[in-house]
Amino acid sequence: MRVHLIAAGKFHDIDFARLELLKLLAEQADIRTSCASDYADAASLAAADLLITYTCDLVPDAPATEALAAFLARGGRWLALHGTNSILRFGADGIVDTPDEAPAFMALLGTRFAGHPPIAPFKVFITRPHPLTEGLRDFRVEDELYLTRRTAEIEVLLHTRFTGQCPEFRESEWDEAEVPVLYERRVGAGAILYLTLGHCRGHYDLRPVADFWPHPQRCAWNYPVYYELLRRAIRWGRPQSA
Repeated sequence: MRVHLIAAGKFHDIDFARLELLKLLAEQADIRTSCASDYADAASLAAADLLITYTCDLVPDAPATEALAAFLARGGRWLALHGTNSILRFGADGIVDTPDEAPAFMALLGTRFAGHPPIAPFKVFITRPHPLTEGLRDFRVEDELYLTRRTAEIEVLLHTRFTGQCPEFRESEWDEAEVPVLYERRVGAGAILYLTLGHCRGHYDLRPVADFWPHPQRCAWNYPVYYELLRRAIRWGRPQSA
C-alpha cells in the first residue's frame, strides 16, 4: 500500500502531527509512505493508494486541484484531517475571515471551514451505522469544534451540535443541529474521508500573529478514540481489492 502524506501549513504543530501519523502508518509493515509540504508532487500522488493531508491555510493551485480530482476519479482515497479545508485571512480589526477563494478545491472536499468557538469539551455523536463507526459510542473530546459550510453532498458519520458565538471569526453567530465531525464523500471511483478533529499547537506555532503561545495543545491527540479513528481511516484507505 502506498501512502502520500502532506503535512504543512500555519498555526499548528505540524511536526507533531506528521510524526504521529507516520507512527500510525508504520504499524502496518506493508505501507510505504512519501511525505511532502505542499500539493506539488504530482508523481507521488499519482502512485499513491491513499492521500493523507494535515494542513492549515494551504490550498493547491488549479493544476494540483485537477490532479486531486483525477486521483479520486481513478479510485484513490483521501483522508483529510483538521484544517485541510481552511483559508484564513486576518482583517485589520483582528477578526479572521474565511473567504471562498478556492471554490473548486472546496467543492472537491465537500466542505469549507468557516470558524470555530474557543477550545472546549464537546460531545460527538454517532450519526448513522457505518463500518468506520461500528462498535463506537458517543464520546466527549476537547478540541476545536470546526464549523463548516457544505459545498457538495456528504455522508455524515459523526457529528456534534453547536449554538453560540465564534468571537475570533467574521461568521460569529451559529445555530447548528448537525455539525460534521467525520464524513465520507464519494468522488468518481474514489472517496474522501474528512475528520475535523486533531488540533495541536506548540509554543512557537502562532508566529507571526503571536511570538509565544504559553500552553501547548494536543486536544484530540490526547484521546484513544482519536487514534482508533485514525487507524480505521488508514484501513479504509486500502485499495478495495486488498
